This record gives sequence, structure tokens and C-alpha cells, in this order.
Amino acid sequence: MPHADLLLTGGVVYAGPGRGAAPAGSAAEASAGGDVPQALEVAVVDGRIVAIGADLADWRGPGTVVHDLAGGMLHAGFVDAHIHPIQGGLERLGCDLSSGATATDYGRIIQRYATLNPPRGCDASRAWITGGGWAMSAFPGGTPTAAVLDEIEPIRPVFLYNRDHHGAWANSAALALAGITAETPDPADGRIERLPDGRPSGTLHEGAAALVAAVAPAATPDDEYAALLEAQRYALSLGITGWQDAIVGDYFGASDTALVYRRALAEGRLAVDVVGALWWDRARGVEQLPELVARRERHAAELGPDSRFRLSAVKIMADGVVENGTAAMLDPYLGAVASEEHPAGIAFVGGRALVDAIVAIDAAGFSAHVHAIGDRAVREALEGFAAARAANGWATPGRHCIAHLQVVHPDDVPRFAELGVVANAQALWAANEPQMRELTVPVLGAERAAHQYPFASIARAIVPFAGADAGRDAPPGLAAGSDWPVSTPDPWQAIHVAVNRQHPESDADFDPEPLLPHEALAVAEALDAYTAGSAWLNGRGLSDSGVAAPSGVIAVGAVADLAATDRDPFAGPAASIHSTRTVATWVAGRRVIGG
Repeated sequence: MPHADLLLTGGVVYAGPGRGAAPAGSAAEASAGGDVPQALEVAVVDGRIVAIGADLADWRGPGTVVHDLAGGMLHAGFVDAHIHPIQGGLERLGCDLSSGATATDYGRIIQRYATLNPPRGCDASRAWITGGGWAMSAFPGGTPTAAVLDEIEPIRPVFLYNRDHHGAWANSAALALAGITAETPDPADGRIERLPDGRPSGTLHEGAAALVAAVAPAATPDDEYAALLEAQRYALSLGITGWQDAIVGDYFGASDTALVYRRALAEGRLAVDVVGALWWDRARGVEQLPELVARRERHAAELGPDSRFRLSAVKIMADGVVENGTAAMLDPYLGAVASEEHPAGIAFVGGRALVDAIVAIDAAGFSAHVHAIGDRAVREALEGFAAARAANGWATPGRHCIAHLQVVHPDDVPRFAELGVVANAQALWAANEPQMRELTVPVLGAERAAHQYPFASIARAIVPFAGADAGRDAPPGLAAGSDWPVSTPDPWQAIHVAVNRQHPESDADFDPEPLLPHEALAVAEALDAYTAGSAWLNGRGLSDSGVAAPSGVIAVGAVADLAATDRDPFAGPAASIHSTRTVATWVAGRRVIGG
């Protein structure tokens, strides 16, 4: 028997779905969802798990590194199924508002940033103040004004995205440089908030933000590289060992971030496993597909099939968000966001165009990754996947998902399992916090608000899997991601909300009661979504035949992408899940974070 390179002992191991079932009918099964951590040891050789058992003393040798879990829990590394890491890294390195919660907080952060980062000579990037992370709920109607920014910085242009990146806040200097006046028409895919006299107020929704982005200084390749490395450092500290970058390509003037990943690979600094989702230009149709195929094939030929970075998905943004009235709904909005031109929201890619796009993407062997917030966008995406199954069968290799799915009509819940489409959940949003109460529920109304984030219903829908006859493995019901920098990338915060349907800071003012508690997940279900579910979606280790080695689980033969916590989150009360901290992370058996 060879000796292990790494032996993990002294704690409990959560191995993944179906690998640690609690006794039927036990309290542990009820609270955990059927799987619980077990007191086991794990041995690793050459970056792969070779043994799991109660006593692996025979695997110890003179060169074995023994890691004591100190009563904590070992689990498969998290895989974030929907994240924007370079944008998140840029915000961390720029004017980062994510630590604030009120208009006063944001003013203080912006003032401090302006003082510490004065303009320098001819450097245009230092003349602007850019960044983001503000919450809509901090401002009346979710729309901050240029006047507030002008009081802080009246000369330098200021341009700050909100947390969901579906809107931005600009001061008068930035609006003037972009030429936005009372006479500027709203773009087809966005809206300019206006004062009573028609002048821009300072908030720009969706495509309207691109008007300022077009004149703001773009991040340099070196800026983006520094941002990727900072994002990776931060992600690894949270136990994240892989992700799906939800936009790679020309998006609102952003550069081709595939080149940033290529640089990290070339310099031996990319530690995580990444699928890049190529951006689907919503102003074009299926004629763009050959370009995306060519990019995928060129990268695959140059990097090889086992690269840590693969361009195997395509991202379609079908609609916007509820709070500004741009999510595509089956019925009109209530209140002021129901614009005369778009009373039921905006389908950026919808109807026949969305169906045709999904059918073509599936036929080309890509995984389709669809942003859909409103119930109409979700339904039209599902129609696209149904058409793809009818046209292309089940043998295509795509691992498809719909991300966010905030409002899902009950009739559409069982179609996810029926069509083999993964629900890509951003669980941190499924809470009754101020933005939900003040900006979302009033424009949806009570009936539609009751259809939000139906994670448990989708996960537990019992529908025969039609793809079984084609030899396809059944996809998981759920994957999970953060959409960082929209919200924190810390998976334990999202798992907390998935289980409790409340934020950790719940109190009578912030989060008075759970949001639709019948849609809460068990601990095991939420953890599985963030590990095995997302790993399945990324298809790590797929062979030419489409068969994958174990991924996102702790199993013999699996790559040893692992994370250790300071406690067993299954053992304490559900209200304390958010206190769980990652203390060590391993990538292919190599420790990258922790002692």
C-alpha cells in the first residue's frame, strides 16, 4: 500500500448526496435532509482521494502530511455556479460600497475613497471614481440622485454600479461627459430616471448605464489580472475551489476576460477550476453562434481538454430585475415601475429569439446558462429547452441551467426536472429583507410574490427523467452560486438563508419573518447544491464519452478539492449556520488556504 500524501483526521466528513445517510426517521435525517457528516478520515495521493474510512492509520508514512480537523467538518470544495469574479475583484480594488447599508454609509465610503485616491496627472482612470455595491433599499424608490454625489464630489466624475449591477449611480460630471440630458431618449434595453423637468436624476437602469460606461475609463489588462488574483484569493479563503464565470466576452464594453484567465494559466497562478460562459450578444441572433464555436475550439486546442479554464457555456440574459420593472413578467407590474412602453417588463432576449438561441446553443454542444428573473422569462427559457430536446434529442453534451429564477409560475416548477434543466439558485436573495418588502412585493402583488425562489419545490419535484432512455445521467435539481459582486460570495451565508429563509442579521426591522418558509431547504440539500450540483453543471473531468469522475463529492477517485470548517454546521441550531467559517482549503490535495 502506498503512503498518503495527505491524511485528514480528527473531525467529521460530509461526503455528499447519498454518501452519508442518516437512519431513516431519525432527528438527524429530518434536520439534514437525509445525509449527515460521519466521523471518518480521508487519504489523498497525487491529488486524488484514495481512501475514506474510520481508521486509515495504514496510509500514514514518513512523508504524510496529517491535518487535524480539530472537530470541524470536511466537505467537497464549493463551486460557485454563477459569479463575476473579475468584476468583484475590481470592486474590491476600487470604491467598494458593499460594507455599507445606508446612504450615510455610502457617502462616508465615497468621501474616504476620494481622499485616499486623488487624481494623478494625465491618468484618466484616477480622474474617475468607479466601483459599486450600493443597495437600492438605502434610497427612496431605490433611486439615488446625482445631487447627493455632487455634494461629495462635484468635479470628478463618479460612476457606481448597484449591488445587482442592473443599475448605476452617476454624478452630474459623469452624466455630462456621457452627454445625457433631458433630450436623451431611453435606450431600448434600459431607462434613465428623470427629474420632473425631464433632466436625468442620477440613476440609470440596465442598458442606460452603458451610456456612461462607454465614456468611463476601461479597466486595463493589468487591472483585470490583479482583480482575478484578488477574487481567487478571496474565493479560496471561503472554500470555493471552482466557479462558472457568468459573463466572458464583450459586455457593456468590457474586454475579453478569457485572456485574463489565459494569462493566469500561463503564469501558473490559476488554482481554481473555471467554466467561462461566453456572452450572447442580445442585439444579434443565431448568426453569432459560429463565432462562439470558433472561440471555444481555439481555446480548447491551445489549452487542452483538461485545462482549468474551459469555454463550454453560453450566457443569455433574457430579462432584467423586478425592482426596476425590467424583469419579464406574464402580467403587468403594479405601481410606477409599470412603464407605458413596457408594462410587463423587458425581454432582452425573449420569445422566438430565445427559443432559437437555446436550440442552436444546445445543438452546438454548449451548455446554455440563462439569466431569468421574471415568470415570463423563466417560461420562455423552458420553452426553449423543450424545443431543444425535441429538435436535438438528449445526446447533446450541454449541461443547462436557468439562473436566479426569482418568480416562477407554479405550472412551470415540474418542467425543470422533466427537461433536465438545473435551477441555478442565488439563495441569499430569498429573504424578507427591506428591498424585498419595500421595492419587490409592492410591484408584484401578494399572489406573484408568493411564487418567489421556489427552491424546495423544484428540488423535490418528482418527474420521470426523459433523458434516461438516451443514457444521460439525471442532473441535480439545484446548483448554487452567489452572483458576486451582487452579493457576498460566502457560501455559508447563502446556505443559511436557503435553510432559514432569513438573513443572519434578522431582527424586527431588517428581516421580521421568513420568506415563504415552505420553500426552505434542508442543510444537506443546500450544501449539495453548492458542491455536487454546481460541480455537475461545470462538468469537471468529463471524458470524451461524457462520463465524469466523481466531482463535488468526497469519494474514492475524486479530485481532492476540499474545504474544512471550524465546526459541524449540521450539529448546531439552524440559526447559527451563518457563523460557520472556512479554515482550510485544498486544491487537488494541495493546501492553498489555512494551517
